[in-house]
Amino acid sequence: MTQILALDTSGTSCSVALWSDTGLLIGKEELAERQHTQRLLPMVKELLLEADVKMSSLDAIAYGRGPGSFTGIRIAAGVAQGLAFGIDCKVIPISTLAALALRCHQRSNVADVAYVCSLDARMAEVYWGEYIIDETHPELALPQVAERVCSPGQVKVMNSVYAACGSGMAVANMPEAILTSAQSVCSELEPRALEMARLAGVDFVLGRQCAPEDALPVYLRDEVTWQKLPRYQ
Repeated sequence: MTQILALDTSGTSCSVALWSDTGLLIGKEELAERQHTQRLLPMVKELLLEADVKMSSLDAIAYGRGPGSFTGIRIAAGVAQGLAFGIDCKVIPISTLAALALRCHQRSNVADVAYVCSLDARMAEVYWGEYIIDETHPELALPQVAERVCSPGQVKVMNSVYAACGSGMAVANMPEAILTSAQSVCSELEPRALEMARLAGVDFVLGRQCAPEDALPVYLRDEVTWQKLPRYQ
């Protein structure tokens, strides 16, 4: 039996989930903006107690590796790394955008639709990805483009029939044509651990795992430019 714990702190919510190849899939989610560090481990403890699963019996720890809140994805990566070191297991990094696509698919349950996923990246930019859900393997979110960070005016939708989701769809400068052409728009949706756990189950079978020391966040921004105060002369 394979059991995987998933963690996500990439947005305003804190979520955990437990997946098993026996069919078990349970999760917890709380609105916990700026309280991820206080709530994540207690939620893990509550979830494992509810499922009657010992930490030592887990086969892998999955985490939302980003993109998302810089602080949030560092928290998930760090906790996943620490737990995995403690029980000597592998970690599975999961794209927050792919998890968002799967969540949107489960809500809409419409076939032959692409999922355009966007998160507010601040600084007048968005994180962007586009996915197709494999109908024969609904736990697979297949990327149509490479994840990127860009201004909303630079985004391009590859598929003509799509649903749009994520906080990036609500930014002020998102092109109106992207919103009006979508089959549906769910700007309130956030990534969460429940979908990450499902994606991690597939990745585990495919051997897409890494050592705890390689549990790193993915920012997409290689460099953040901060406005500096003028130097006094």
